[in-house]
Amino acid sequence: MLLQIPDLLTADEIRHARQLLADAPWADGRDSAGPQAATVKNNQQLPHDAPAARAIRQLVLAGVERHPLLLAAALPKRIFTPRINRYGGATSCYGAHVDNAIRFTAEGERVRTDVSCTVFLSEPGDYDGGELQVQDTYGSRGVKLPAGHAVLYPGTSVHQVTPVTRGHRLACFFWIESMVRSDEQRRLLFDLDMALMRLRERHGETDEAVSLTGTYHNLLRMWADT
Repeated sequence: MLLQIPDLLTADEIRHARQLLADAPWADGRDSAGPQAATVKNNQQLPHDAPAARAIRQLVLAGVERHPLLLAAALPKRIFTPRINRYGGATSCYGAHVDNAIRFTAEGERVRTDVSCTVFLSEPGDYDGGELQVQDTYGSRGVKLPAGHAVLYPGTSVHQVTPVTRGHRLACFFWIESMVRSDEQRRLLFDLDMALMRLRERHGETDEAVSLTGTYHNLLRMWADT
């Protein structure tokens, strides 16, 4: 499931993040890539312990915790430490690749990469190119969203960032280990959750809504690994 998440960060948080990145110490993005990805990765990334990286990480994690759509879609169990990257100039693209199935945090914790997330920190008009292209069931889908918006997509997807030919593309990215490993099962739960929400908005808390809510939670209980 590829899903756009509007307004994960507020306008004030985006302004703060951009100020933090004005004098950031960018490093070679290949330092965090696996062997296959390193051959096609050509971008820059903030070191894990850079002050700007720590501050933006907290903004993004707070945004995740308060966004009901993201929580409903991803059903997070663990979140890999968010990182910040930049595309532009001589380091402008990331070729087709699949993310490692398991990532290790700086503390050595294992995180299974069920769901990938990119949070855009640059406005689309700030740069040319730089689309996130994700291969899914229906072919390749390009994503280029306003600053503060995010996109979720399966960690199993082949994806790439097309070359940035003008300006710089700034983004935060991270992975989520979901309580529900299967993308198909997460999609069913999400669709049921959204349908229930619309039913309640239209008809209130009916007997049918209560019954379907029980079905949702029984499926979650059956499939979740907490």
